[in-house]
Amino acid sequence: MSDSSSLPRCAIFDIDGVLADVRHRLHHLEQRPKDWHGFFSAMDEDPLLARGHDLVREQQALGHRVVYVTGRSETYRQPTLDWFARHEVPPGDLHMRKRHDRRPARIVKREILARLARKLDIVLVVDDDEAVVETLREAGYEVLHATWMFGDAAEQAVLFDAQERRGRT
Repeated sequence: MSDSSSLPRCAIFDIDGVLADVRHRLHHLEQRPKDWHGFFSAMDEDPLLARGHDLVREQQALGHRVVYVTGRSETYRQPTLDWFARHEVPPGDLHMRKRHDRRPARIVKREILARLARKLDIVLVVDDDEAVVETLREAGYEVLHATWMFGDAAEQAVLFDAQERRGRT
């Protein structure tokens, strides 16, 4: 999105729903009260989504810097990095939601991308959250809507609630 071609080109990737298959832990969010501890403590068991992993490698092969921008809290930085290592996710800067920040993912991610755009030429953003996709497209970013995790609209609604209404992932 940057006007300067002298900036390093980068591709931005979300994690949950793009690289990590979180469907096995959504049941923690379907109950009342929501079991946030159970949801987050099971993240190390997330299977890798091959399509997202392949896209990261493709962007890296094109010479683009890989940057990860997630709605996950800084609280989960080390488990996220451990998961990356276990699944051989290509290295890249990791930008996370500040602890106790419960704003919708679309707001948090737009702010992070605005900061990154001052020093990087963002050529692609890949995210599964429809509200994030729409917000970032309106801001002028080229966004690929990652739809490969969900076949079920009900599952997608549970994750959307966690990302946009609860500001938790």
